[in-house]
This record gives sequence, C-alpha cells and structure tokens, in this order.
Amino acid sequence: MASSEDIILSAVLNLLSAFAFLVAFAILRLQPINDRVYFSKWYLKGIRASPRSSGTFVKKFVNLDCRTYIRFLNWMPAALRMPEPELIGHAGLDSAVYIRIYLLGLKIFVPLALLSFAVLVPVNWSGKSLEQTEGLTFSTIDKLSISNVPDASKKFWAHLVMAYVVTFWTCYILYKEYHIITTMRLQFLASENRRPDQFTVLVRNVPPDPDESVCEHVEHFFCVNHPDHYLTHQVVYNANNLAKLVEKKKSYKNWLTYYQTKYERNPKIKPKTKTGVWGLWGKTVDAIDYYTTEIEKLSKENSKNSWCSYAVEGYFLHYLHNG
Repeated sequence: MASSEDIILSAVLNLLSAFAFLVAFAILRLQPINDRVYFSKWYLKGIRASPRSSGTFVKKFVNLDCRTYIRFLNWMPAALRMPEPELIGHAGLDSAVYIRIYLLGLKIFVPLALLSFAVLVPVNWSGKSLEQTEGLTFSTIDKLSISNVPDASKKFWAHLVMAYVVTFWTCYILYKEYHIITTMRLQFLASENRRPDQFTVLVRNVPPDPDESVCEHVEHFFCVNHPDHYLTHQVVYNANNLAKLVEKKKSYKNWLTYYQTKYERNPKIKPKTKTGVWGLWGKTVDAIDYYTTEIEKLSKENSKNSWCSYAVEGYFLHYLHNG
C-alpha cells in the first residue's frame, strides 16, 4: 500500500517536472530563432522587429546576452498582476484564457480539498477497518482512505454525498467559467476590425458532378441552398510541385546573375561550372549558357502546368455576416 515516502516522492517529481518545463519555456522564448513564435501578435501589429535582421550569425539563433538569463522569469509576476483587458491587448485572448485555466483549477480544487479534509478525513480515520483486519500491513496514509471504512457502514453516505458535491461544484464552476470566456471572446471579436478569416471556412471532400466543373458545382450548390450567406469562394490546389519548380528557377536565376557579373568583371575568362550536385562533380560546361538553358527549360515546364492540372484540396468559402 502507499506510504508517505511514495507520496512525497511523487509530489517532488511533479514539482521538478513542472519547474523544468517552465524554465525551458522561459529560455526558449529568449532565443531569436523563436521570436516570431512567442511574439507573433506584436509582429502582426508591426510593433516588433525580428532580432535576426542584424548581428552576427550566432546571434541570429542564440541569445548571448547573459543579463537576460538572470531575469528570465521576471515576466511572470507582471503577467499575473496585469489587468485582464490589458493582458488581452498585450498578448492576445489566448493568453488571458490560458491564465484563467490555472485559476479555474484553483477554484475547483481548493474548496473541494478543504471540504474533503474537513469531512472525509475524519470519517475515514475513525473507521478502524484496517486495524481490525488480521495480518494486514498498512501505513498511516492508508487510514485516510475509504478502505478504512467497514463494510455496510453508514459512513459511506458521507462519500456518496461528497461525490455529488464534487460533481455539482465542478459543473457549476465550469459552466460559469465557460460563460465568462464566451463573453470575453464575443467582446474581443466585436472590438477587433473585421478580418476575412472571421468569415471564411475551409470546405473539403466536395463530391464531383459529371455535368459541371468542380468550381461551378460549389458555386451552384451554395447559391441555391445558402443565397443569403454565400459571398464567393476560392479554390485551393495542391501545387507543391509548382512551388518547387519556382524555387529552383529562382535559384538558377541567382546563379546566372552571379556568373554574368563575374564575366563582366573579367571578360577574358568564361566562367565554368559542373553539372553535378552542388557543382562539385559532373561535366564541366559554360556556366552562363548552362543556367540560361536550364531557366528556359523550367519556364516551359511551368507554362505546361496550369492550375487545372493540380489536385483540388478544398475551397475557402467566404460568407456574409448577418449582424
């Protein structure tokens, strides 16, 4: 059975794990490579610039300022003391809801813990069932559990009543908290400028129609069934291959510009390159002619691939708001 040492060890491990995750979060948010992840709202507002735009190569990825690591947890007290409207404006609605989740846990478990200690601990401790069982090894902690209550004892009513109390209290707090968060979300959306993503949904797995194109089929369906809400739609294609070709063509253009500049500076020597991977091996050819030919090939390949040749992944459906 459980002992006090087991409970203490479990508590210590949980506290150390929580502290380790907190330290990891606080340190990762200081790194320039993660800046857009932790401060995305500031980037959208245009009030924060990327720290990777200047400095040495190492400083673009790792924060080398030792002073920031000394005070890396200073943001926590300020975040907890900040009023909720100010916190929403500073870090967004998700951050305010995230803090409310922790407060929700305290609202649920602190009253229930105090009530359980006041009701269930005396009931279980006074049960004496474990002491009356011969040959049973138990600890002091086991006396606080329901196993110490004798069979068919009226003390089980205390556990039954507490089960209902815990259930009703939890449901009440959850209902109240969801109502507050829903109100916060509606107020947040009402105070923000209207954005297209607020009135856009992604529609996928549209069944094909033999008499209409997929685009016409979507427009016809929503115009007939939802004429008061439908605005327009945009087809989403899987054009990953096209994107790769565009990037490859862009890379070839950069190399062509490089070799043309090199040739203009020294016209006596025609720049050469190898056709293998990374230009390290393969046949040696004229660099300008090679990249010019490759760019023409990619241009012809891109022109052959129209949007209709790519698989339709879904549709961004834009609708009207009635309110």
